[in-house]
Amino acid sequence: MTNSKKSNYIIPLAIVSILFFVIGFGVGISGFLTPFLQDAFNLSTSQSYLVTAAIFSAFVVFGAPAGWIIKKVGYKYGMVIAFFVMAIGMVLFVPSSNMLSFPLFLIALFIGGIGNTILQASVNPYVTIIGPKESAAMRMSLMGIFNKSAWWLSSLFLGLFMDLNNVKLDDVIVPFYIVTGILVALGIFMIFAPLPEVKAEGEDESDEAATSGYAAGKTSIFQFPHLLLGVVALFIYVGVETLPMASIIGFAKAVFGDTATNLDSFAIYVPIGLVIGYIFGVLMIPKFISQTAALKMFSWIGIVSALLLIFLPGEFGIYCMALIGFANSLMWPAIWPLAIADLGKFTKTGSSMLVMGIVGGAVIPLIFGFLIDAVKTTEVATVANYQTAYWLFIPAYLYILYFAVKGSKIRK
Repeated sequence: MTNSKKSNYIIPLAIVSILFFVIGFGVGISGFLTPFLQDAFNLSTSQSYLVTAAIFSAFVVFGAPAGWIIKKVGYKYGMVIAFFVMAIGMVLFVPSSNMLSFPLFLIALFIGGIGNTILQASVNPYVTIIGPKESAAMRMSLMGIFNKSAWWLSSLFLGLFMDLNNVKLDDVIVPFYIVTGILVALGIFMIFAPLPEVKAEGEDESDEAATSGYAAGKTSIFQFPHLLLGVVALFIYVGVETLPMASIIGFAKAVFGDTATNLDSFAIYVPIGLVIGYIFGVLMIPKFISQTAALKMFSWIGIVSALLLIFLPGEFGIYCMALIGFANSLMWPAIWPLAIADLGKFTKTGSSMLVMGIVGGAVIPLIFGFLIDAVKTTEVATVANYQTAYWLFIPAYLYILYFAVKGSKIRK
């Protein structure tokens, strides 16, 4: 199915929105429970990094195999496989809780990460390809709303089964059995779902673009500079999207002190900014602004927001986190379609490479932590220490701006 033939994609897009919701729901549950599980296993600081590594290493280790799987079975059955793999990862949380086994907990996270890798490599290019390419960022923004809404709903779901102020490992058994059942049911549903298989322009050997397009004659994925630059852009983006959510509570403690109440309420600022940005993308792209122009504009918003965060007094600067969330919102929706444009028969492989870039969500916050440790002179990090480390945002947004202005257009 080429772009010129795609006129009715509302139903498939509605089905895929469920998948984005599931991705966000799984991330929300894992993120909420991880601190409690770390306490239960009495992990040291260095061991706690294994939790993050187990989640994100799956994107690197299984990124290329995910592309191979999707190339063999197609996007739809790639999604089916992803659900069943994620179900295995979820159900393994139960014996890891019963046995108090940290290694099994890491294995469960890694297997869940493999499923997430396959799902990300399937649904993101599917949404990009299924409609007109100039409105791909709009569709991705719409999917982002479902994804981020699930983060919030995941905590409500867990609250039905456990006391969120006093989480016990035994409490996770019922909700994780339920989530496993839901994932299996969705996998079965996807087998029969009316989800047409799609191909990017030039991906079908019978397509004229396959012999006359930019990808014609190419023999390697490494012959597409705009894709390689896009992988770096996505790596950086996922890092700067994760960094505010990972650091805002610590920054709030530095600003207002450990004794301040309701510091956890600051965590909502970043998701609110993201959702507002997604709504902007749905309403504005491509009717009023192109996805390339949106990426340029939001890169500048990110730079300005980061400078305000750095230079304003902490009690005011912390509110710039919502603006940074807003700036980050349209970056994934715009980077993805720009990076896989014109890949033709290499589209699925290119998508798997982009998924590998998600590991930036582990690397860049880790660099941020090292920066704080390098500049702090007291045992507890100060506001000034955080603001110094937040300079990391500036080169990150400058690179994304470069990709929007020039990198995404390179075709030599």
